[in-house]
Amino acid sequence: MQLIDQKTKRIMEGCKERAREAGLSFEDESLEYVVSNRDMIELMPKNMIPTLYDYWVHDVEVLREKGKYELYPSNPYETVINTRPAISFYNDNNPDWLNVMIFYHVIGHIDFFQNNLYFRHTWEYDLTGQALADKRLIARLRSEYGRWVDYVIEFARGIDNLVGYHAELARFNRTDNGCSKRINYYFDYFLQTIKQVSTSDYVKQVELFNDYIKQHGKLGEKAFFADVLKKYPEFDASFEKYRQSYTPDSPDLLQFLTDHSPFLNKDENKWMKSVLQIVRTTSIYFQPQIRTKIMNEGWASYWHENLFLQDDRIKGHEVAFARVNAAVTAMPRVGLNPYALGMRLFYDLEEMAERGCYSYDFRRLNDVEQRQQFDRKTGQGRDFIFNVRENFCDFTFINSFVDQDFIDNNKLFVAGRRLNKERMVWEYYVRSRKAEDYRQMLFASLYHPPVIRIEPEKSTDGTLYLNHCLEGKPLVNEYITNTMLGIEYLWGSPVQLETSEAEVRAVSETETGDGAPQVSWTRVLYTMKDRQFSREVL
Repeated sequence: MQLIDQKTKRIMEGCKERAREAGLSFEDESLEYVVSNRDMIELMPKNMIPTLYDYWVHDVEVLREKGKYELYPSNPYETVINTRPAISFYNDNNPDWLNVMIFYHVIGHIDFFQNNLYFRHTWEYDLTGQALADKRLIARLRSEYGRWVDYVIEFARGIDNLVGYHAELARFNRTDNGCSKRINYYFDYFLQTIKQVSTSDYVKQVELFNDYIKQHGKLGEKAFFADVLKKYPEFDASFEKYRQSYTPDSPDLLQFLTDHSPFLNKDENKWMKSVLQIVRTTSIYFQPQIRTKIMNEGWASYWHENLFLQDDRIKGHEVAFARVNAAVTAMPRVGLNPYALGMRLFYDLEEMAERGCYSYDFRRLNDVEQRQQFDRKTGQGRDFIFNVRENFCDFTFINSFVDQDFIDNNKLFVAGRRLNKERMVWEYYVRSRKAEDYRQMLFASLYHPPVIRIEPEKSTDGTLYLNHCLEGKPLVNEYITNTMLGIEYLWGSPVQLETSEAEVRAVSETETGDGAPQVSWTRVLYTMKDRQFSREVL
């Protein structure tokens, strides 16, 4: 692995200049490395972070990928990671014209990393430097505690998908509105929870507060509460009681164990807290990557196509580009290609915003021909997609913009599979062309970890009680036992998990009309005590 040569670096800097002229925004500094396929295989288990801490699972994944490569050789074009500065890796056999295309794709990723609000908590964070410090700390702990370090890492990684990513993100994206804790308590808790006022009364109170601020400036809040106390004389006592008793909840299970585990708080075990924090911090850092896969790849593909075709340095390679680009951005008839779906959505959004289709006047049209001919020529298409790039994640992106017009324009459908009993082969068929069905198929492919809540009121005799909030998907049974074993070790006492098990009953088409299986849910309680697992139906 080595830095790209000066000739290739000049190509990259030229791509940056053209990208900025088109409106992309990113930091000047970046690092580009040339790597072999072997380097790629060895870096992928570490999320392409060379300084990430060592762990035996990484070695197993390297061996697995080497075996796959021997059977199915491939040349990955590039990989880019969200660091400061941004680091990207390029295959050592890429020609210059291909590097131009790839550089534009990478710049699209960097622009997304550094402007999308779901990455806000990573903007002032040097992951490579912190990862190196974490790696050295874990190496030192291994020299003192041996294999127990790997046990703690394994137990922590078993629940690192439960980290409080959104709680962490809220600290950065929530701007200071100049309001005191008193005013926040009044609107967020007192009116809604204690008084349970109607929506109209709540809105009136907001308007009254805004009027006081406009009239009295900095003294507006004081004048407002003088009026509030006339109506609610008990408010001050209620706020004082709340302020004295309020303690913020730990945002997730890993943080809760770090803060409250009697076992981890013993002097001889406090070193384990450092390991848990390393695993938790690393997981939170990579959370937005998996939550914005479709948007991120679509944004990068949109820009590599637009900027490459306008670049005069690639004349004579248009056909070769078309072949590579088609392989990357082709929309499959069955399955999902995030590059293709995301890119087409951005093209569609730009065109629709340019025509003014996100206006009330367009939404109220029902006639198909009128909708097709509607064109306000707003000139706001590019601004609109930049705004989407900044404020959306995959779920909101799909939920907001995958509509029936998009499905029809791109001839998309949900494919079904059935067994041809005569030929004994699987047949694929068009099951639905409805936008709602296509959205549900996309939602099913998105990352969505389970919601596990800690319930102190049910935690008796030192037992940790966890409640899985059912969202239509059960936990994976084969992982429950080992995961609870790890939690019991980190907690130091028995652990209980309340969850739901699915019972699926196959039915005939005469019963349901479509032969869809019927699912019933049973609430159960799993207990891990002294490394013995038990199950109880509630």
